[in-house]
Amino acid sequence: MTGPERRTGTFLTARWRRLLMVSHEVDPDVLRPLVPHGVELDTGDDGRHLVSVVGFRFLDTRLLGVPVPLHRDFDEINLRFYVRRKGPEGWRRGVVFVQEIVPRPALAVVARLAYGENYVARPMRNRADLHDGEPVPGGLVEYSWRDAGTWNHVRATTEGSPRPLTEGSHEQFVTEHYWGYAAQRGGGTLEYRVEHPSWQVWQARDAALECDVAHVYGPRFTEALAARPVSAFVADGSAVTVRRPTHL
Repeated sequence: MTGPERRTGTFLTARWRRLLMVSHEVDPDVLRPLVPHGVELDTGDDGRHLVSVVGFRFLDTRLLGVPVPLHRDFDEINLRFYVRRKGPEGWRRGVVFVQEIVPRPALAVVARLAYGENYVARPMRNRADLHDGEPVPGGLVEYSWRDAGTWNHVRATTEGSPRPLTEGSHEQFVTEHYWGYAAQRGGGTLEYRVEHPSWQVWQARDAALECDVAHVYGPRFTEALAARPVSAFVADGSAVTVRRPTHL
């Protein structure tokens, strides 16, 4: 991660591991009503608008530097899209979350209060075929959540060995949006910084999202998420720092 930063106090630190990132092309008209004030939709060099389903592990989570008992290690699954905002140093590329799923109600409540994000709590589980803690070629990475009595899944099978991100690549576009934006009641917007080094990625095949999209994310996303993914890969992850939000 490079470039100027506006630093604020640290809200959260953790390690993010085994990020399964499955992206679909979406009509920008689907996203425009969800874009917070002060930012605009962002696209990669190919001009496509994307939504990504991202499942990953939170490890050693600390709020304001303090580990919270029974809430340090957990899964998250989110649906996000990509935006940007012009800052004094240039474009700030960021994400907006449609929904974030975590396994414990306390996590969802804290995130909603601090950032105004759409967090919900559901029973969750994960599966990964690993060797020495890393995905193996041909191995499955899967994150699941239970909703209305049914288990839902996002999964893919890794291929080959991990590789560093290539400058200007699709994978870099998906992974290296270092700002978060959240619309607030009354029309305001919160902006916060997420800091982490560049990751390595495994390409993946046989990506699948198995859920009732209309129920989980809303009917506007049914067409996009039912289509074949644009890409699927697994990032190794790293330590991350989430800064306190500021109002635009």
